[in-house]
Parts: sequence; C-alpha cells; structure tokens
Amino acid sequence: MKIVNFQSSAGPRVGVLDGEYVVDVLAVHQAQALFSGEALAQLGNTISVIAHWESLRAGFEQAIARSAATGAGRLAVGQAGLLAPMIPSTILCSGSNYLSHNAEKANADTSGKEPEFFIKTGDCVVGPDAPIVLDRVLTQKLDGEVELAVVIGKPGRHIPKDRALEHVFGYTIVNDVTARDRQVRRRPDGSYWYELGRGKFFDSAAPLGPCITTADELGDPQNVMVRSWVNGELRQISSTSQMIWTVAELVHFFSVNVTLRPGMVIITGTPSGTAWSTDAELGGRWSGTDGMVPAKGYLQDGDRVVCEIDRIGRLENVVRESR
Repeated sequence: MKIVNFQSSAGPRVGVLDGEYVVDVLAVHQAQALFSGEALAQLGNTISVIAHWESLRAGFEQAIARSAATGAGRLAVGQAGLLAPMIPSTILCSGSNYLSHNAEKANADTSGKEPEFFIKTGDCVVGPDAPIVLDRVLTQKLDGEVELAVVIGKPGRHIPKDRALEHVFGYTIVNDVTARDRQVRRRPDGSYWYELGRGKFFDSAAPLGPCITTADELGDPQNVMVRSWVNGELRQISSTSQMIWTVAELVHFFSVNVTLRPGMVIITGTPSGTAWSTDAELGGRWSGTDGMVPAKGYLQDGDRVVCEIDRIGRLENVVRESR
C-alpha cells in the first residue's frame, strides 16, 4: 500500500495511491462507514496512522476496494495536490553509506568505517513539486542526493539487527539537499573536515515523498534501484545492494542512541554522481558509471531535480533562488 498526504478543502488529509488515483479514505468512510469513532480520531495525520496501523489497515484496504467499485473519494493524482507524506519529528541521517560515493569525494576519518550520524528535522521537509530554495547567503554550492528513507512503525531501543525490519513501517524517497561549501572545509595542510550542521540543516533541505510504500509492498530494501536526474540528465544510479550498512544495521545503529518511535525517519546515504564529485576545490573525484552524466556545476535557479526509487515512485522538485 502507498500512503500519501494531499490537500483537501478542509486541509491536509491522509490518502492512499491506487494506480493513477488518490483514495480519500475519510471521504470513503463518510459514504460507507468503515471506521469506528476511535479509529476516526486516529486518521488525523500520517504519524497517527502509522502508530495505529495494525487496527487501521483493514479499513484502508476496504476504502481502496469500495472507492474502485463506487468512485467514492477518488481523485486523479494530478488534481489531488500531493504533499509530503509525513512531517517527521526527527530524520536520522547516515552519510558515506555507498562505496561509490566515498570514492568520489574527500572523506572524513569515519567514512566507510561507521555511519556518519547527523540529524535533520521536519523543519527541513518539503513535498513533491515544492521548491528547493537556493539561498545565496547560505550557499553557492547547493547539491542533491537521492536516498532511500526508512519510516519507523514500531518503537524500540537497542533493537537487534535480526529483529530490526520488524520496526519498519515502510519506505519513501528523500533528497538529502546539501550546502557543500558549508559541509566541506579545507585545512591549511590540504586535508578536509566536515561541518554537518549548516551543511545539512536548512529550509527545504529534505524534499520527501511522493508516498510511503509499506514494507510488505516494497519487499527486500537491499534490492531496489535508486536514480536521480537534473534537467533530464542521469546523475545517479545504483542498487541499494551497494550500501555498506543495510537498513537493518542502520535501524540497530540509531536505536543504540535513541528510542525509535513511529514516524521517525532514517535516511540511508547516497551513491556516486553528486555535483560534489566534479568539484576539485572540495576534493571531488568523478567516479560515475555508463549512462551517468557528470554535473556541470551545482544546482541553479530553475533546475528540475527528479529522484526515483523502484516500487516507491518519483519525487520531483524545482530549484528556486530566494530573492
């Protein structure tokens, strides 16, 4: 199942993708009486739905079937106004998780040895078709990174690796937008160090969407393809099988620090092909594969960025320079 948020006349609402349509679950309920009063109160936002999914799932399945049969609560995707499928409180981020990305850039001391742990929050999130803001006061080197995002569904702390996927509700796409000239700093001796606060945390630094694909529908998270394009040029392509740390290992890793709760998101790193790889000034070394087009520079006003992951969909955003 693919969970979405969309803009209704009454405000943001939770729905489900059904082919080229969005099913307005609440509208179907109003026509067909699918949920109890207690369940209705749990439909207010995606995180609540995730937390109560065990009791709500049957109603969602019925809503899809009844909408297909009767047309109730059925909206064309293009007319629905998709929003970010959720606004997570916390986005736990793993950097340097693909060997191909490590090969194209200046590395930190921990690169390839342990996940590079940094954080974004819901303040960074924008949805499909929302602008990625290029703020020249903050950065001259804005870059994008397609990443598989893991949505936590079941709480836990010190989660063992062999039970980790039991805590995953589903998966979505994130573009880990980065201010490279804030992230990567050069020492006088020519070596580099990272400042992951200002380089990663800012307005529109986490486009998210277009949906959350439930874990059962996605299947093996280590066997999906990820891709990104800028203005139609293929910048990144890889399989999640190339991750250094698997989804299960990352769930375990982050759960050592904090209790993972429903609606938290873990992002899992990006493969090669970033604009950073063509920036020798910041230690970049192009290492793309056949079909990939090296970036001619960093993101600019008007650039269209598309991030795609199999069995989830395509997340599209246009860069807009702040005035």
